[in-house]
Amino acid sequence: MKFELWLIPLFIIASLLHGIVGMGFPLITIGALSGVYGLTSAIVLVLVPTAVLNLIAWVGGSGGVWHNATFYLKKYWSLVVVSILGSALGAYLLLVVNSAYLMLALAVVVLWYATTSLMGKKIVLPNTTTSLVVIGFVAGVVGGATNAMSSVLLMYLLSMTDDKDTIIKVGNLCYFVNKLVQAIVLKEVLLEVPTQTWTMIIGLTVLSVLGIVIGARLGKRLPSAKFRTLILWVLVGLGVKVGWQGLVGVL
Repeated sequence: MKFELWLIPLFIIASLLHGIVGMGFPLITIGALSGVYGLTSAIVLVLVPTAVLNLIAWVGGSGGVWHNATFYLKKYWSLVVVSILGSALGAYLLLVVNSAYLMLALAVVVLWYATTSLMGKKIVLPNTTTSLVVIGFVAGVVGGATNAMSSVLLMYLLSMTDDKDTIIKVGNLCYFVNKLVQAIVLKEVLLEVPTQTWTMIIGLTVLSVLGIVIGARLGKRLPSAKFRTLILWVLVGLGVKVGWQGLVGVL
């Protein structure tokens, strides 16, 4: 994968959003990168930065690293387990399914998430064990195959609680585990990544960490709603682009 200058603002903007609202980095980066590098290569490129940002968002903040790590893992272990199973299946699909079909699936998920959010609609589900198992598994599959896990998982988290911190912590815990599963399933692909690309990934990871730290601070001062609306429109454009490329690949 060749380094392009536009990757720098892409990763900075995506990580800023993640710092401000607690999510968004994978959707933005994969939406932009999959049309250029292909879905599998795009997921490999953002796997490490995404995992690091998810870990920071999960264990960082008030309460301390140990408390945040153990408290949410113990309380929501069942959601984590079913999402692991789904993530394994989703990551496996990357290896055996035509990427054009996965790009179409990614486009549908991204466009659905962006348009429903722009219309102010919140799709919530009953806070039941059945919802937990079904949504956790489906979110894992979507996350493992397309990196768009948040668009599905949010439906359950919003029905579970209105607390922003809990939604962010639990969400990023599941996203982090999803990245670990992806790394295991895609081990052979990762081992073939050249050193030059790993250098690029490390550099983009450092930029992303700076972005999430700054975003977390800006989130206390800036009107995050306006910034989030702008990003949602960007996602609409990216979703249309990825969907078109998926259609071309299928046809």
